[in-house]
Amino acid sequence: TQSENILGYYIGMERTPNSCRDSPNRIVLKDREVLLNVSMAYYRISISAFNKAGESPQAIYSVPDFSETDLPGQIHVKHQGTNAVVTWTPDYKPKCFVVDWGTGEENMHMKIVTTATGNFTLDNFQPYKLYKITVHASDMCQCESFMKHEKTFGVTHFYSVEGVPRTGPNNVTILNITKHSALVKWTEIAAEDCLGFLQGYRISYTDSLRTKSLAVTLNSSTTSYRLTGLKAKTIYHVQISGFTNAGEGPPTHSQLFSTQKYGTVVAEICFIQHQDS
Repeated sequence: TQSENILGYYIGMERTPNSCRDSPNRIVLKDREVLLNVSMAYYRISISAFNKAGESPQAIYSVPDFSETDLPGQIHVKHQGTNAVVTWTPDYKPKCFVVDWGTGEENMHMKIVTTATGNFTLDNFQPYKLYKITVHASDMCQCESFMKHEKTFGVTHFYSVEGVPRTGPNNVTILNITKHSALVKWTEIAAEDCLGFLQGYRISYTDSLRTKSLAVTLNSSTTSYRLTGLKAKTIYHVQISGFTNAGEGPPTHSQLFSTQKYGTVVAEICFIQHQDS
C-alpha cells in the first residue's frame, strides 16, 4: 500500500573525499533503477522516497572498491621522508588531475592539480601504514562540475616506511601426515599486521633431537606446503614467519607433529565367485 503512494525517489551522490564542500548531487526519479557513471573514488549513495506527505528516511550505500585492472595509466611513488612524490605519464593532457590519497574511505584527502607537470607532492605520511593513491583526469576543473567528468587514470598502493610483520600467519595446521611427509596449511597474515608489502613466508622445521633443521621460503600467495623427506616415527617442530622488504617478522608458536612408523599399505583383494554346475 505504501509503494502505491510513492511519487518518486531522491538519489543523492556524494564523493569521498570532496574538498569542494559542495552539496551532494541529487537526482529525482520515478523508477527504482538508475545508472550512475562514476570514477574509482569513494562514493556514498543516499536513497529516499517521497509522496505528498513528505520524504522518507534515507538509505545510505557506500560504493565498494572497484577492480583496479585495465586502467590507462601507471602511477609511480617515491618517498621523501614523510612526503611522497607521485608521478604519472598520461596519454593525453586533460585540464586537471584529481589526486586522492589516504588509508581508507574514512581517511582520504583530495587535491585538484591544474599544472601539467605530471607530478605532485603529497605530505603527512605515517610509517608502517598502507596508503592508497588514486589519480583521476578531468576536463572540467570547477568544483561543481569535475565529479561528473572525472575518469580514473591509475591506482597504486604505497608505504612511506615499511616494517616487518608484527605477527606470523594464523590457523597453522598439520594435515595428511605420512611416514615421510606432512602437509602444512595456514591463513595469510592480515594486511594491517604486515606493516609493509608482504613478500613471502618462511617455514622452519626441525626434528625433536634437533639433528636436522631446514627452512623453506615461499611466495606471499602460498598458504600451504608439503614437507617431504622426513624421518619415520619422528616428532617435528614447525614454525612459520612472514617477511617484507624490511625483514622477517616473529614466527608462529611451534607446532608439533609425529610422522608415522609405517607407510600406508594399500591391499587389493579379488573375490572370485564359483558357480556350482
